[in-house]
Amino acid sequence: MTIQETEQQIIDEFANFEEWLDKYAYLIELGKECPAIEEKDKTEQNLIKGCQSRVWLSCEFVDGVLRFRADSDAVITRGIITLLIRALDGHTPQEILDADLAFIDAIGLKEHLSPTRSNGLTSMVKQMKMYALAFSMKK
Repeated sequence: MTIQETEQQIIDEFANFEEWLDKYAYLIELGKECPAIEEKDKTEQNLIKGCQSRVWLSCEFVDGVLRFRADSDAVITRGIITLLIRALDGHTPQEILDADLAFIDAIGLKEHLSPTRSNGLTSMVKQMKMYALAFSMKK
């Protein structure tokens, strides 16, 4: 499945909810499905800077694609990183670099987050793209 197809799935899922409280509840549910980072990877190096809560993100380059794992000490944040992983995990560095992640605006995520959480979302996307850039140079 392409990144765009996954994004459309996410948009469709969020369209099922009219109220933002329901969307937050869904984000919390998604956070429970987050591909868990190993305890040994909860390091300062994997900690995303700029997030209100603590978010760890690890990335491996396996068979030409990036594999992401994450965790956070906040359930909403764990849900947000789960959405990003769902969209980008298993894709090539170039696909990730080219992704515009339009679903973020389409579901109204940024506008319904506090400014600090919105900054955290931006930091998560930036870190995932930095991994893609770093691995694209190692080909």
